[in-house]
Parts: sequence; C-alpha cells; structure tokens
Amino acid sequence: EHIRVGWEMLLTTIARTINEIETQILTRDAKGITQQQMNEFRSSFSHFDRKKNGAMEPDDLRACLISMGFDLGEAEFARIMNLVDPNNTGLVSFQSFISFMTRETADTDTADQVVASFRILAGDKPYILVEELRRELPSEQAEYCIASMPPYRGPEAIPGALDYASFSTALYGESDL
Repeated sequence: EHIRVGWEMLLTTIARTINEIETQILTRDAKGITQQQMNEFRSSFSHFDRKKNGAMEPDDLRACLISMGFDLGEAEFARIMNLVDPNNTGLVSFQSFISFMTRETADTDTADQVVASFRILAGDKPYILVEELRRELPSEQAEYCIASMPPYRGPEAIPGALDYASFSTALYGESDL
C-alpha cells in the first residue's frame, strides 16, 4: 500500500511538472520571448521564491528585481506590485512575474526604426511634407508631428519640408532638439 501511494504521488508530481512546462511554453510563445529569456526569468523567480511554493512575497520580488537591475523607489515598486498582485494577496505568481517581465523587456521602437517609418511615409525623401503627414497619420498624431517637427534645412529642402530625423532622435532622447 505504501509503494502504491508513493507511485501515485510520483505520477501526480510528473503530471503537474508536465503541465507547468506546457504552460511555460505556451506563455513564452504567446508573449514573444525567447527560450533563453524564459529560462532567465524562471531561474530568477526560483532563486528568490524563498518558501519554494511557486509564489514570491513582496520582499522577494523587490530583491529579485533589484538583482535584475531595476531601480526601485517606493512609488515604482508600488506600481509594480499593483500590476503583479492586483488583488493584494501578498503573493506574486510565476505567471504574473512573467507577464510583468515580458512587458518590461519588450522591444521598444528606437529612433532609427521611427526614422525608417517616416522615410517610408515620405517616399524615401529626407523630409516629409505637412500634407503627407495629414494623409498618412491619424489627425491627432499628424497635428502633433506638424507642431513638433523642425523645418528641414538639408539638401533638396523645399518650403514646408519637415525634418523627421531630428524629430525622431529628439523624441527618443538622442539629441537636444
């Protein structure tokens, strides 16, 4: 009888582990993160899950995030806790941790990507015209760009030409525009 109970517990543990791995694979694929990122997140979570119960307490999460290079003031940590523990249970599940880390590490547009997008809208010209912005962008975005872009002063400049490259680098903090 003792061996049978042990065998059933082993089967249950294996089934639970397989289910957890399948869930991680689905999560990884759905969130667009690499297997290496998933492994790093799992390793960090497991290391700081002091009670080894599959959930981190707030102090564990803080230590984990600091070890990963996050600069955490009280307000920022409170914001993060609201995201990962919206019901104030005092516990952060691996799933919540992965969702947060995915949002935080997601690739964001760079100035070069935005410049490339404007270049397409401008028909490969080094400047863009007001009418092109109004035709290609939603009204609110177009008007923001028109108000914010400096005049283009480079070669081939024509009246009304706007400098999307300077605008884009200033937008991403890469210039002093």
